Amino acid sequence: MKSPFSFLFSYLPLSLCVALGLLWVPNVSAGDLVQQGEYIFKLAGCQGCHTDTEHKGARLAGGRALATPFGTFYPPNLTPDSDTGLGKWTEEDFVRALSRGVGPSGQAYFPVFPYTSYTHMSREDMHALWTYLRTVPAVAQPNRSHDLAWYLNRMASWGWQLVFFSPDSGQSPIKNRGEYIATAMAHCQECHTPRNIFGVLKHQMAYAGTLEGPEGATVPNITTDPKTGISGWSRTDLVDFFKEGALPDGDFAGGLMVEVIDNGLKYLNKEDVEALAGYIGTLPPISNAISKKKKSAITK
Repeated sequence: MKSPFSFLFSYLPLSLCVALGLLWVPNVSAGDLVQQGEYIFKLAGCQGCHTDTEHKGARLAGGRALATPFGTFYPPNLTPDSDTGLGKWTEEDFVRALSRGVGPSGQAYFPVFPYTSYTHMSREDMHALWTYLRTVPAVAQPNRSHDLAWYLNRMASWGWQLVFFSPDSGQSPIKNRGEYIATAMAHCQECHTPRNIFGVLKHQMAYAGTLEGPEGATVPNITTDPKTGISGWSRTDLVDFFKEGALPDGDFAGGLMVEVIDNGLKYLNKEDVEALAGYIGTLPPISNAISKKKKSAITK
């Protein structure tokens, strides 16, 4: 278990890190930076969680109900509205939220917000994403309180972070672009990996699928296990799936995966989709049979 003192002091150099990180941003035009930020925004899946599409909610105004075993979460307003959105946030606030899971007032976020993956994003990409979010239309819509089990309060989220979360210190083990896209931006493991009773990803079962995925859906094993995974998929099959939702058997993706593809993966450029396919197609095999009796987050 980490010392609570080391966790506390890990926040002290954040301002310096942000300042230095922004110095490393390439000399690109404002328009190019916004375009880069929009690309990252799509890969990060921000729109799906922060837009209540089912009730025709305004884009990125929050309020979508995300059912989990711990209760129902309502993602917040991401628009630049000053009173209900990110209008009063600084870029340092935004970087801290993505990399540390901590809000402007010091509150610890619950890990349903995948900062455990976003912490591995580069400061350059966080800067671009922030720049893009400042350009979306502001929407005045108050955030809705989460409906959680009685024991899940802000102290519980601090405790969870103290015990289970290690922010990326800049020494991330991520080796290549495909792994970076899957891990840091698209956060594929957040859905495709089972969790323990504390909501912590079982890393020894990474990408092996789960019966308790988003909104209670089953999520398949996407490792290269020959019996329970996707070892029969070629790199072309994976590329076609990411870009068009096409399955090797001629069917198409359904469930929540449609949202992931339509809002994000289909926008991958050629180099990135090939990199992601290369990474997913070489995941170590893990045997984990997933029942298809429940609704699936991937297929119809």
